Amino acid sequence: MGVKVREKVKGSGEWWIFINHNGRRKSKRIGKDKRLAREVAKKIEAKLTMGDMSLSKDEKVPTFGDYAKTWKDVTLLATCKPATVRGYKMILKSHILPVFRKMRVNEITRMMIKKFLMEKVNSGLAASTVTHIKNAISGTLNLAVDDEVISANPAHKLGKIFRVKGLQPVIEPLSREELSLLITTFQERFPKHYPMVLTLARTGMRLGEVLALQWGDIDFNSRFITVQRGISWGRVETPKNGKIRRVDMSKQLTEILHSLKRARKIEPIDRDQDNDWVFTSSAGTPLDASSWRRRVFSLALEKAGLRKIRIHDLRHTYASLLIQAGESLAYIRDQLGHHSIKVTVDIYGHLAPEGNKEAVDKLDDTIFNTPKRTLCAPNN
Repeated sequence: MGVKVREKVKGSGEWWIFINHNGRRKSKRIGKDKRLAREVAKKIEAKLTMGDMSLSKDEKVPTFGDYAKTWKDVTLLATCKPATVRGYKMILKSHILPVFRKMRVNEITRMMIKKFLMEKVNSGLAASTVTHIKNAISGTLNLAVDDEVISANPAHKLGKIFRVKGLQPVIEPLSREELSLLITTFQERFPKHYPMVLTLARTGMRLGEVLALQWGDIDFNSRFITVQRGISWGRVETPKNGKIRRVDMSKQLTEILHSLKRARKIEPIDRDQDNDWVFTSSAGTPLDASSWRRRVFSLALEKAGLRKIRIHDLRHTYASLLIQAGESLAYIRDQLGHHSIKVTVDIYGHLAPEGNKEAVDKLDDTIFNTPKRTLCAPNN
């Protein structure tokens, strides 16, 4: 049972009473007098307690499953990328709906949600996964708030859920020597794919961004690449975070890609597809990520005698080598396309130099650096 007083439209000054009772709901406009609305609410609550008021003519309160379907089929599709939609659908199916599907949204409490999330944490799920679970619950219940079935979202401001933050995932980038060996192996054993692995290694671009690269994205004169799309699960979409960025090209990469473009122009054209893609299959279409990872990258690692790594670890290698070269985390953030410097610091901050004594020495007074100066009191 519940009787709430709030503005139907925030800031409107129009006060309403929202009633949820025995799985049924009702709302009533009172007017601009908030005190009157509260008095009416108290009287209604007293009647409900005594069983004097029936809401039998009002519709049943929808279930969590009802709103989850709308959130999944409408909200997610309108606001998220396909890969994100797939992830949330899996989370709903595997974790949330088995527990909350048949519950009416006005029966779901803050403590109920918090306990559920804590159980997920204790089961060993990653903090990021539990966060996505919370987001899915909150997003679904927001629809119930918008529909005025509940007056507030019980998934908001739940307080502490996670334990003290654990260790960051260990990043094991290739050393400069290991990276050189991998690139050489591609050049000698997989020459067709050498330009692509060099692009991954010299730009820190994500695999999907490299697969979606087109010749019009490359400025050979100013030596930069405009990253404005990516390929995920075979679909072309905007880059992660939806941000277009420019990535600087090294002289070596510029020369190799320029040579590839010249060679592409003199290749016999027997393809039905447009030839705008930089890295293509024999049919002129973008390469398949899974196939390239399995049939080319993994095999090249084996031929080079290197440990097994992910393609994404070339991105980590790129960042670590820039840090070793003395580049700032701000520059690395811009190159990698992180949405904030915090992301860059969280991932790579431990690789940065711990201090710069020459820099802080410049803050000292000039007289302090006089050789004969002493801090001891003079002898009398």
